Amino acid sequence: MPVNTNNSATFHMAELCRAQADLCAQLGSDLYVQVLRRCAEDVEAGGPVWDVLRDLADCPADFYPALRLLGSVHRLVLTGQAPALAAHYPSVGGRPGPGLWDAFRGVVIDHAATLTTLVNNTPQTNEVGRAASFLGGFLKIANETGLPLRLLEVGASGGLNLNWDRYRYESGDWSWGDAGSTVRLTDIFVDRTPDSVPATVVERLGCDLSPIDLRAKEGQLTLLSYLWPDQIARIERQRAAIQIASNAQVHVERANAIDWVRQHLASPRAGMATVVFHSIVLSYFDDNERRTFGEVLEDAGSRATADAPLAWLSLERSAGRFEVRLRSWPDGSERLLAVCGGHGLPVQWLDS
Repeated sequence: MPVNTNNSATFHMAELCRAQADLCAQLGSDLYVQVLRRCAEDVEAGGPVWDVLRDLADCPADFYPALRLLGSVHRLVLTGQAPALAAHYPSVGGRPGPGLWDAFRGVVIDHAATLTTLVNNTPQTNEVGRAASFLGGFLKIANETGLPLRLLEVGASGGLNLNWDRYRYESGDWSWGDAGSTVRLTDIFVDRTPDSVPATVVERLGCDLSPIDLRAKEGQLTLLSYLWPDQIARIERQRAAIQIASNAQVHVERANAIDWVRQHLASPRAGMATVVFHSIVLSYFDDNERRTFGEVLEDAGSRATADAPLAWLSLERSAGRFEVRLRSWPDGSERLLAVCGGHGLPVQWLDS
């Protein structure tokens, strides 16, 4: 029997599905727009999508239940457990067609128990395109301090963006990075570009509550599953970045962000610029955690010197847009460096 559409729980979940559909439209995934709009209708009707998402009924918007469902279903496609839907998913050679929704709904019905478990996992969107949005900030820190960089990434997932200096960046006649890299980010900047200056990384560490082990196929599958199946360029770039990270063996620790940052900033490190950076992380913190995180950085900044500077480089959503901001110590200055797309590209460089 259909659920009353006035039910607050189904209404809330349906609205979250529609909001995610709008975001997918902005970021260029027609396939997910189609699926999510039908998901919203299915939720309102008390259908199988609602059955899978029911346990998340009261979750806040930043819990991203729709993305959890999409990533979980994509995982089944990538592992060959959903052949009918695979015929519509470009990520495995398919092509979207009129039967897309019926195939998606069929997977939800056939794998309801598995999906009900999987949607409790936090989405892991280790988006390589965001390295392009960070690039100008890293170069500015290197140029202004004249020091090599010590990288500390919060919410690092599999650590793909800790390898930002091992990628190639191109925008018109402007370029930076390893010309032979298998990860190439092109057409990055809108109008202006940052200065193309040398930058050297001497240390790279990351933390995450649920770090991804990229040496294991399970970890690689997790990262790929949260990409959108009709965005092949992102998927190919992610596969190349996974290979680089697997070879580099960058260490991502399982740790609480606040405790981890406090530990690694306890004493200034002379002869290098320490950079704490993160992308789309603060939305997962509650108000108290955001405040404490900032206080830890402020405290460490009070101990920074010209020979042991500290930088806080962030990519977070603010007032409906994605902003790249830089806070630097010992002077404590703060700048808006750029605005960019949700997946990092394109980048509108604002700083001089």
